Amino acid sequence: MTGNHKNTSITRRRALAVAGGTVAAGGLAAAGYQSAFADTTTATTTTTATATATSSASSGTCMQLMSSVTEGPYYLDGALVRKNITEGKSGVPLTLRLTVVDATDGCTPVPGAAVEIWHCDAWGYYSGYTTANPSGSAPAESEDGSSADDKTYLRGYQVANANGVVTFETIVPGWYTPRTCHIHLKVHTGGAKEDGTYEGGKANFTGQLFFDDEIAESIFALEPYSKHTGSYTKLADDMVYDGGGASSGLLTLEAVHKKEPSKGYKGFLTLGIDPDAENTGAGSGGGTPPSGAPAPSSSPSS
Repeated sequence: MTGNHKNTSITRRRALAVAGGTVAAGGLAAAGYQSAFADTTTATTTTTATATATSSASSGTCMQLMSSVTEGPYYLDGALVRKNITEGKSGVPLTLRLTVVDATDGCTPVPGAAVEIWHCDAWGYYSGYTTANPSGSAPAESEDGSSADDKTYLRGYQVANANGVVTFETIVPGWYTPRTCHIHLKVHTGGAKEDGTYEGGKANFTGQLFFDDEIAESIFALEPYSKHTGSYTKLADDMVYDGGGASSGLLTLEAVHKKEPSKGYKGFLTLGIDPDAENTGAGSGGGTPPSGAPAPSSSPSS
């Protein structure tokens, strides 16, 4: 699944198709705030997380499996197992806490599941892809002193604890034409952490996480995001987000300081997966850019 980061160069593996379509597998569902943000090392939290997940199951939200979506053209093999994935990239801080549960078994936690995320920087660039053009008017990616080629910024894995919880320290992504603000993710099971990477197993779910338009736009008015000017795609016009709220990957976000968005956000969501399913997201999709915002040939399309 992933290579040894120390002994191999980054492998570029582009998806065969882009955005919009779905392949049955995995799922997403909203869960209670405490199960995502409480101290997950205590027995009390274990009980709380399980009770919350069970409550979600009884309401039907967790058991309705959402389809996987395209992994997009900017996936890289060999991501590191780490909590902080910023590698010095500047932007509004984001603490992302995700809870993995088994949607086929009463929404019980899935300890040991590996959650992998990747996203663009504040100007719309992805690590490992120097030719990607975010469109609009954006500074050159190298202006921040970190060339994208063979870099791993804003990519990484975390392995779920006994409560199925993983936590990442990152930044709020920027945007690129024709997409809205989003984070890519995969959930893997059956593998193991080895020498800084996650080896073996299979991908049970491939999806994307999304941000409320009002919050995203308030962030994009700040430095360094504001250096990227042009037309930002809202959720309703995005080719991947289907309007389903949390069940479609819309994060619940809480500002660290309500009057100062630059201080950062906490985001959370529960990922309800089917551990027996397998879906990489590669090749799934179709779809077209929103009206009036065609994608340049060199720009990301999912």
